[in-house]
Amino acid sequence: MPDNHRTPIHAIQKRSLHDQAVEQIRDLIIEGHLEPGHRIDEAALTTELGISRTPFREALRTLAAEGLVEIRPSRGSRVRKLAAEEVHSMLELQAHLESLAGRLACERATDPEIAELLDLHDRMIALYDARDRLPYYKLNQAFHTRLAEVSGNSALAETQRSLQARLKRIRFIGNRHPEFWEAAVQEHEEMADALRIKDGRRLAETMERHLKNTWDRVRNVVTSE
Repeated sequence: MPDNHRTPIHAIQKRSLHDQAVEQIRDLIIEGHLEPGHRIDEAALTTELGISRTPFREALRTLAAEGLVEIRPSRGSRVRKLAAEEVHSMLELQAHLESLAGRLACERATDPEIAELLDLHDRMIALYDARDRLPYYKLNQAFHTRLAEVSGNSALAETQRSLQARLKRIRFIGNRHPEFWEAAVQEHEEMADALRIKDGRRLAETMERHLKNTWDRVRNVVTSE
């Protein structure tokens, strides 16, 4: 799966400067164009984005709150680099959270909410078929977030969102090889099958296995970065 292209940067348009800057910088981090541990070149990026330093720095603060960036007073900002133990711990916790979310969603979600999740799944599969990796990944993240939301447990949903934000780059590299991506998609097909019949036990098991498999797919990269 070729992944050596540079994410296009375009001048910010009329939509919120902050939101656009956050999205573009986040994408550069997710795809690895801004590498873990590396200093963020503020002058170069503000020029490419076509914005001033104030909205740029506000965007960095948002990304710092998500756990993707470290802001170091008087030394500039850098992309946060997660230790392998941190990644494993977060994925282990997220596996249990999303397993619980799956079980609760099958018990509590309304039919329209289930339909919404299945629609996200179908759109993901269409992007997988087109091998459009970054849009696929963003819908994938939306699916996991929405599943936690419809569990009816606000503390679970809040914790899931926090962990997912910090793991954005990690989750993306989990699909870096075609065979890894195919396996993840197959797991999502199993999730959709369980959702359709509201089989909470099956969905819980699949969610936990999916997150545990994510660690297996990323561990070599995480330990070498």
